[in-house]
Amino acid sequence: MDDEIFCATSTDNGLTFSEPELVGTVPDLLTGMAMGPQVASSANYTVVTAIDKKGNIHSYSLKHADGKWVKAAAVNDVPGVAAEGLMSIASDANDTFYALWLDVRNNKKNKIVLASKSGPAAAWSANRVIYESPDSTVCECCKPTIVVKDKQVNLMFRNWLQGSRDFYVTSSSDGGKTFSEPVKLGQGTWKVEGCPMDGGGLMLDESNQVHTAWQRDGHIYYAQPGKTEVEVGEGRNCRISGGEYPVIAWKDDKALKVKFLNSENIQTIGEGSYIETMEMPDKTTLCVWENDKKLYYKKISNPALTVGTEAAAAL
Repeated sequence: MDDEIFCATSTDNGLTFSEPELVGTVPDLLTGMAMGPQVASSANYTVVTAIDKKGNIHSYSLKHADGKWVKAAAVNDVPGVAAEGLMSIASDANDTFYALWLDVRNNKKNKIVLASKSGPAAAWSANRVIYESPDSTVCECCKPTIVVKDKQVNLMFRNWLQGSRDFYVTSSSDGGKTFSEPVKLGQGTWKVEGCPMDGGGLMLDESNQVHTAWQRDGHIYYAQPGKTEVEVGEGRNCRISGGEYPVIAWKDDKALKVKFLNSENIQTIGEGSYIETMEMPDKTTLCVWENDKKLYYKKISNPALTVGTEAAAAL
């Protein structure tokens, strides 16, 4: 059971979900912290990836028209290079999927590596090293993040330069063929021994502007590239999502909190860990989190625009 991957689907903007369906089984599946299966959907396909304890990335594909999960090719083209177990995936509207992960190929030092595939294709592209720290490694246990819209591909990762573990972003406007020089987020820095094990969040708004949220020394910050960071709370494991009105979610001790950037209100929506959020087509925000080995979800509305939330429910 621990090595089985399941997927539950909603067709009503997150009000209800289907019974979990078995995607596949990965022996020695890596889970815990920010590890575990990743999922992304395009117009016609859904893709799930998962990393095993040997550092290999497995992938599964679902064609929406037939509803059948199929085991696809491995994502990594060098065996055992994703041993940290940290990755993200995303898709565009034209059925192109992208995978981003921490990779130790060539020198056993973590670097940022990218691969892509089209929906119908079984194989992933040749892996490309997008960034390698001149100080030998990027932060070893912080999950990198990717968001995609049309040909714009945006990556965020925690770097390790001169003892500082700060977040950087890099962008592509040609579908991931070329990327800009990575840019540090925020004006402050964090010199810390050991990895914070906290990857942050990244999103694009309706105008294709980049928004980020991340943790530094126990404080949650919101920032856009080239602008001063703004503190929004205390805690860790933050995410950001939305469209016109971004929302930041994070963990503060056991409490799970969310804040829309156009509102002063901070909502506590439950207790648990590893909250994820996503804006639904009806402009509400779906929150999903884990607590005591169970998954919960809740729909919330922007308090600056409307009032009310749905009650939390277990999957």
